Amino acid sequence: MQKHDVRSDGASSASSNLSGKRVVVIGAGIGGLTAALAFAQRGADVHVYEQASALNEVGAGIQLAPNGARVLAALGLADDMDHRSIIAQAVMPTDALSGKVIAQFDLSSQVPPYRFFHRAALVDLIAQAAQTQGVDISFGVRVESIAKDGALNTNIGKIPCDLCVGADGIHSISRLFLGNTAEPEFTGQVAWRATIAAKDVAPVARIWMAPNRHVVTYPLTDNTLNIVAVQERDTWAEEGWKHADNPENLRAAFDDVCPELREILSHVSETYLWGLFRHPVVKRWHNDRLVVLGDAAHPTLPFLAQGANLAIEDGYVLARCCDEIDDLDAALSRFQLLRRARVSRTIAAANANARNYHLSGIRRRVAHTGLKTLGLIAPNTFLKRLDWLYGYDVTK
Repeated sequence: MQKHDVRSDGASSASSNLSGKRVVVIGAGIGGLTAALAFAQRGADVHVYEQASALNEVGAGIQLAPNGARVLAALGLADDMDHRSIIAQAVMPTDALSGKVIAQFDLSSQVPPYRFFHRAALVDLIAQAAQTQGVDISFGVRVESIAKDGALNTNIGKIPCDLCVGADGIHSISRLFLGNTAEPEFTGQVAWRATIAAKDVAPVARIWMAPNRHVVTYPLTDNTLNIVAVQERDTWAEEGWKHADNPENLRAAFDDVCPELREILSHVSETYLWGLFRHPVVKRWHNDRLVVLGDAAHPTLPFLAQGANLAIEDGYVLARCCDEIDDLDAALSRFQLLRRARVSRTIAAANANARNYHLSGIRRRVAHTGLKTLGLIAPNTFLKRLDWLYGYDVTK
């Protein structure tokens, strides 16, 4: 496939600092593919190396917030997003024990729209755009080490580059080669992910809150309902969300909730369980030729649905910094400076949500009363509190 001569923002790639530079990306996830597309549009020669044998994302949903969608629109994917996602209308905090909706907060005014994606569809959308832009994606490539000059030592031999982008997730080898060896801390929470067949579901995200646990549900384009359930417990579970579990374990954790939620969970025939671990934001994001982004740099708990959105932002900002600043070390330092405070604030907000969803006793009653009052008197206040997150535009 041929590279386009003009970037989606109208600038010629011929004048870019990245023209002809060889950029290799470790990992064909959402952040890595976004970075690959952004670099390619700015004239770089981009190669993505993925350890898996194909883009075989486990069937699951993902929430693309306006801050993430804004980046993909800037990269020329606005129409594709419209065709392959559901536009969310509201978020509905719900008492999981009684089944009563506590409040409904409108999302329809968000620009660009808040969207529900099937994860595989979003990965495929960005991958196709990257390949059209000339990005080469190779599968079955396992990175064994990274040299100081950024070259990859892999199972298929040595791969040289001008810049190596480590987008290799929570188990990142790139992070380790930058000297970031801090161990993650188990949060005392585990999560299940599943989908079930479901037609004509309202385009809303429901947060079913119960003491020490919660469930989030929202519809996907293939007539399925995405389910993420979180439970507090002492039993450790392995990190990473592709570990199969018995659906009966999920149902047992929520056996005292309202009939509507129990009915939803009764249809789960396949589920995946993973432990939730808190990782520190890495201290060192780069060296002379290697830089990390997304979960490799700042793994995020799933209580604000921002992990993928932050990775998308990272990919765009990194490419822009390397395009606009001649000196690579200065460009990478600028990238870390621009991103560190924002991702740290987002992670802190996600951690706070984990506590708020799982309240019990008098604190739970007070919190639910406050949400109900907010929904009745000042429903817009809920989203205004998140304007620093959803309203942020890294493309400007």
